[in-house]
Amino acid sequence: MPGPKPARSLAAVILAAGQGKRLRSKLPKVLHPVCGRPSLWHVLRAAAAARPDRIVVVVGVGRERVEEAIRSWGPSPEPVLVEQPEPLGTGHAVLVAEPAVGDADEVLVLAGDDPLIGPEHVRALLRVHRRTRAAASVIVTEVEDPSGYGRVLRDGYRLIGIVEERDATPEERRIREISTCAYAFRREQLFAALPLVGRENAQGEHYLPDVLGILLAKGERVSAVPADFGGWAGVNSRASAAEAARLLRRRINAGHLARGVTLVDPERTYIDVEVRIGRDTVVHPMTFLEGATRIGQDCVIGPATRIRDSVVGDGAEVSFSVVSGARLGPGVTVGPYSHVRPGTVALEGARIGSFVEVKNARIGRGAKVPHLAYVGDATVGARANLGAGTVTVNYDGYRKHRTVIGEDARVGSDTMLVAPVRVGRGAVTGAGSVITKDVPAGALAVERAEQRIVRGYRARKDAEHARRTSRGS
Repeated sequence: MPGPKPARSLAAVILAAGQGKRLRSKLPKVLHPVCGRPSLWHVLRAAAAARPDRIVVVVGVGRERVEEAIRSWGPSPEPVLVEQPEPLGTGHAVLVAEPAVGDADEVLVLAGDDPLIGPEHVRALLRVHRRTRAAASVIVTEVEDPSGYGRVLRDGYRLIGIVEERDATPEERRIREISTCAYAFRREQLFAALPLVGRENAQGEHYLPDVLGILLAKGERVSAVPADFGGWAGVNSRASAAEAARLLRRRINAGHLARGVTLVDPERTYIDVEVRIGRDTVVHPMTFLEGATRIGQDCVIGPATRIRDSVVGDGAEVSFSVVSGARLGPGVTVGPYSHVRPGTVALEGARIGSFVEVKNARIGRGAKVPHLAYVGDATVGARANLGAGTVTVNYDGYRKHRTVIGEDARVGSDTMLVAPVRVGRGAVTGAGSVITKDVPAGALAVERAEQRIVRGYRARKDAEHARRTSRGS
């Protein structure tokens, strides 16, 4: 009996050598961020869904920055970088990748500036490509305005041809389906056809789409795989990049809604691709959830809130505030109008109230920093209460110092805690005090000058003012 069919080997080639002149940016085109991650990161994630044996990234201008970015992401398998010495088009870019592709049976080609290509699209492309035994397959999509693009002619999955706009009949010009830069090829047919691609075009470049026409002319099967990208047709400018972000954001938000998150106004909610949110959490409008943020269940986030690279525990509430690089435990409340800076940890039930700034501090269970306070480089014990206007004076002009406030302590309003200093468990400070020495547990610390009473002061001042005014007139 015949043995099992050997598994196909697959190489993914990512085209990342584009200069992106119309973006008018020093940053390489493929590194422009879309929903929290560069375009190239999205494309590498999509390629990885196909489980390729190797990934080849073709780079050009800005190679060092692209290489550094890829290394920081740690994709698997680790990509091989191949340099395209001259910008001679997408066909030439794939051709220079041939040695790195090796003897793979199939070649997946994706554009590194296409952030909307997702794992589901890649899997669908390869599924149809293999089922139809095509020499080449391409993803096609409908756009609102196909002006300037070639129109796709197909019969089901069979590609008949791509007719350029200038050559199209009036009926063909009404077609809104165009091809994308997402392809699957049988390796032998691809690299046999690429040397036949000419440069007889306005840019003088070798265009990869011409391979499809060459294969069709040879009688090879070419498949067209339709996909819905929401009417998007590529990142070529700042405007098209913003449109790509809008469409990807809509996809991201739809996923959260499907998983049980309430987005009060999805069109005005901005969530990066790597953010995770628990069920029954409510996110209000004008909220920005960025980076590697993790939000628990049953939270209330926003409105007008930005949370970046932070963890928010179950049942927490954050409103009208900024949280960055912090960890908020279950049931913590923040805001309104607070700034929680990196290094902050707030434990279960802690409260960071209105107009409060917290930096590199640990706020204990049930502790309260209700309003108008600055807590930096500090440890606040469980159930401690800091009055309005409390400031940990953490910087002496040369170094930062730490303040430690014990459990159940009560810090009076407008207290200055000049670090390094400790306030003991259950200790109390008087309002308006400047505390420069440690306060023992259970003690009261008061530091203020004796109040003086000057009777008749106001009347004398009013009379002096009246005399000066009358002389001046």
